[in-house]
Amino acid sequence: MNAVNIMPEVIRLGPLGWVPNNPRLPVLFYHDAIPSDGIEHAIGFEGAFGLHGWPAQWRGGIYDFHHYHSNAHEVLGVVSGSAWLMLGGPGGRLVRFKAGDVVVLPAGTGHRRVEASDDFVVVGAYPPGQRWNLCRESDGPPAEAVLARIARVPFPSSDPVYGDEGPLIALWRHG
Repeated sequence: MNAVNIMPEVIRLGPLGWVPNNPRLPVLFYHDAIPSDGIEHAIGFEGAFGLHGWPAQWRGGIYDFHHYHSNAHEVLGVVSGSAWLMLGGPGGRLVRFKAGDVVVLPAGTGHRRVEASDDFVVVGAYPPGQRWNLCRESDGPPAEAVLARIARVPFPSSDPVYGDEGPLIALWRHG
């Protein structure tokens, strides 16, 4: 794949209540990034992500409750089906996520599945050494310790779709 073929949609999200989102890094949404027409193509996503330094950690669905990961950046690739996702937390941005799409969520980005087709399956991957935690609803804004943890998450060395020369590198370096 050539990085010039698909530039991701850049989605900037500010804090929404208890969801911090990422103050400096945008969400990157790659439409039709990896060919897929069924669950048998999961290995294609896992291979592409792994080749580019984002080893896959799971296959499955996306939680139907708002959550974020304060200690890891996450890439999600849709292997089959489609879904509506809410990005940013309650009252955030609704996006349609379909087979072949890839979204990169910087640490702190709220997300949830609003609805999905019966065959909806994604592959989740993370940069080396990053093990995701699960942060759920709280009564107030995120604590300073959570914001500090998000700020300390290491910058990935490559774009999960295109590798070393992919758009993530430039888009995230310049915030």
